[in-house]
Amino acid sequence: MDIPVPASARPTATGVSFGRAFFAATGSLPIYVDHIAAIAGPRRLPVVMVHGGCHTGQCYLATPDGRQGWATRFAAVGRDVFVVDWPGHGRSPACGNLATLSTREIAQSILALVEMVGPAVLLVHSASGPMAWWIAERAPGAVAAVIGVAPGAPANILPVLPDDPEAIAKLRDDVSLGCPVMLPEDRPVVVGEAFMRSFWANAPRFPRQAFEQYRLSIVPESARLFNERFNIGGRGLQIADPAALARTPILIVTGDHDPRHPRAIDEATARYLGAEFLWLPDEGISGNGHMPMIEDNSDAIADRLLLWLAGREL
Repeated sequence: MDIPVPASARPTATGVSFGRAFFAATGSLPIYVDHIAAIAGPRRLPVVMVHGGCHTGQCYLATPDGRQGWATRFAAVGRDVFVVDWPGHGRSPACGNLATLSTREIAQSILALVEMVGPAVLLVHSASGPMAWWIAERAPGAVAAVIGVAPGAPANILPVLPDDPEAIAKLRDDVSLGCPVMLPEDRPVVVGEAFMRSFWANAPRFPRQAFEQYRLSIVPESARLFNERFNIGGRGLQIADPAALARTPILIVTGDHDPRHPRAIDEATARYLGAEFLWLPDEGISGNGHMPMIEDNSDAIADRLLLWLAGREL
């Protein structure tokens, strides 16, 4: 399906021109965006790629072991790709309130970009999952589809966890709750190597020889975002009505070595949203953890996502 070149060819209202990189702004939280232009083939819907917590858009641009990332893979089949750095992350301007930056505030910045370049496919990962459901509900005309890679659920279906550090510490190994953590919001979170190896670099498909490159890509994160992700005190980001997403094609993708995303949890998210669920081993793709976009079979997974989009003429 051919579509017109999106608004990325025009200057924005704020005077920032689209090109290889630009800034999208909402209030005081601008975001840096890499624009990877479609390389070949008929023009198809653009894709906005959004990273998860403690990461940046780099995870879509290249893998730690030096291979091309998903952004290039998608651009090669005729899709303009827009890769986001959350506010206060990567090359986005620093924000003085990083420790208390909320999920909703980040989502509002991404919403501004999606409305600028859409209709577009919104591809999200992990903590950006709740943002995607919130954005799709508010801008159905701009969000043509959502692909959630091990995405967080809307807080509507998460149990409300106690606003009590000692109580949360006792739940840290409870997989059914996502192995929750509660963090003080007086400073940003700096994740250590042990955490990375346990939750992000644990899978057989992770390029272990490139762990040091990966470690250097991890950035400080909002403590409030972590607490909201686990719905501590009921403060997670909710949607108003899951029926509002019924007409939006949604695919949720999960690997078999992701300790915070066992099959049952992500399948429940898919059921609540009326989404399709892809358990990678069912496709003969096994050994993936929380970071499939940088693991050694990332190309095969990207091709499976592109096949899903093509099958729906998106």
